Amino acid sequence: ARGNGQDVRGHTLLWHSQNPTWLEEGDFTPEQLREILKDHIDIVVGRYRGRIQQWDVANEIFEESGELRTEDNIWIRELGPGIIADAFRWARAADPDALLFFNDYNVEGLNPKSDGYYALIQELLADGVPVDGFSTQGHLSTRYGFPGDITDNLQRFADLGLETAITELDVRMELDEGAVPTAEQLEQQADYYGRMTEAALAVEGCNSLTLWGFPDVYSWVPGTFPGEDGATVLWDDYTRKPAY
Repeated sequence: ARGNGQDVRGHTLLWHSQNPTWLEEGDFTPEQLREILKDHIDIVVGRYRGRIQQWDVANEIFEESGELRTEDNIWIRELGPGIIADAFRWARAADPDALLFFNDYNVEGLNPKSDGYYALIQELLADGVPVDGFSTQGHLSTRYGFPGDITDNLQRFADLGLETAITELDVRMELDEGAVPTAEQLEQQADYYGRMTEAALAVEGCNSLTLWGFPDVYSWVPGTFPGEDGATVLWDDYTRKPAY
């Protein structure tokens, strides 16, 4: 990335998913769990100190209802919500120059989930916690309407003095395995990509937009959403779809 003049995002430090078995099934005291997370952040962020532009410090910590995840997030469940602020403070100490973000899906528009982040971030900022940004992943589907209030949502976080970002943008469509999208599907997909980009450009301080993958052959979508595919901007031979 340095050789090509590219910025790098770091993803992610505190998450409920894809933790190692030894952690999830371990018999740790709260003090030991805090030390495990702090050690992880110190080592990983410290290793790339000065070389990572943005870190997703806390990823997907809210339910759709706007309540914090407690059942399946080992950190919040065992250590309480205060661990979120600790993670941001530890990340700041490990790399004072990196921008520290919250990141989640289904928070493109104004809804209970994004409201949860809005309320939490205001509390953290009032307590001096070093939160620099709020980002929406941007996993969209043409099965659903476009989130037309994304600009208003990002703007309210920008008004708190935060950077905003779109971090995992892809637009999946109804597509059976091996099927080719229709011209109409490709046009709708291109419209969604274009409108997301326009929304980002409309909000001052929305300084990055990251695509979630390049060609469909490596996309996560068909393994997670049966009957949907074709979410990226490139064909498998790396030629460009209309969305590009």
